[in-house]
Amino acid sequence: MYRKFFKRLSDLVLSGLALTVLAVPLLILGLIVKLDSKGPMLFWQKRVGMHKKTFMMPKFRSMYTETPAEVPTHMLNDPGRWITPVGKVYRKLSIDELPQLWSIFTGKMSFIGPRPALWNQEDLIAERDKYGANDVRPGLAGWAQVNGRDELEIPEKAKLDGEYAEKLSFLFDCKCFLKTVVAVIRRDGVVEGGTGTLEKTGKK
Repeated sequence: MYRKFFKRLSDLVLSGLALTVLAVPLLILGLIVKLDSKGPMLFWQKRVGMHKKTFMMPKFRSMYTETPAEVPTHMLNDPGRWITPVGKVYRKLSIDELPQLWSIFTGKMSFIGPRPALWNQEDLIAERDKYGANDVRPGLAGWAQVNGRDELEIPEKAKLDGEYAEKLSFLFDCKCFLKTVVAVIRRDGVVEGGTGTLEKTGKK
């Protein structure tokens, strides 16, 4: 019942409340982006949603407008140089993700779920297919993100996404949410321009 009805209902209600309460702060955050560098306040990117249907996902723009489009950050040459001064702060605190409240409100995303892949991340999409992770609504925060985030290799990340899809429940979502708060505060697993760092540095 939670998976089929109450999860979506709670997403709709909570995202609606959040958008209402945060309307002015979100506008101010967007204006800061505009003042920091030329370009729009929002960056829209084609992402993969539930059942592999694509949608346009918004973020506060954290990179310069000349940054190569549709390329994952870890595939950019010297990714740090493409990120704006305000963008560094927004990304560190995950503020750049806040506009995705709109995607949650419209049903393209959920608060908790696998992070939506770029439309051209075929390796990640294919790996998620093995575990049924493409058949749940993608999320603002996810199980893989609180268990390694940028430090995970793609097969491990997809496996964790599949674990979430299998265990999806109210209590498991609560667990993911609480771990997300801790991870954001501690900035666990954030490696600009890197993926698979956990394995490469011998931390695993």
